Amino acid sequence: MKELVEVIAKSLVDHPDEVVVTETENEKSIVIELRVAQMDMGKVIGKQGRIAKAIRSVVKAAASKEDRKVIVEIMQ
Repeated sequence: MKELVEVIAKSLVDHPDEVVVTETENEKSIVIELRVAQMDMGKVIGKQGRIAKAIRSVVKAAASKEDRKVIVEIMQ
């Protein structure tokens, strides 16, 4: 899941070298934290959060095969 979020985020931003993705796992869930450069936050979130919602939907669909809940947090 971490690699999926990283590939998507790097393709969206102007500074792909500043994309940092961390993943923490629990028994039933995975928390993925995405950090990008301050000037790229708008590109990752999108208008009215549409891009962020799309990223979360893609990751949730990929995680459905593993029966685990995935939470994607976009951090500053």
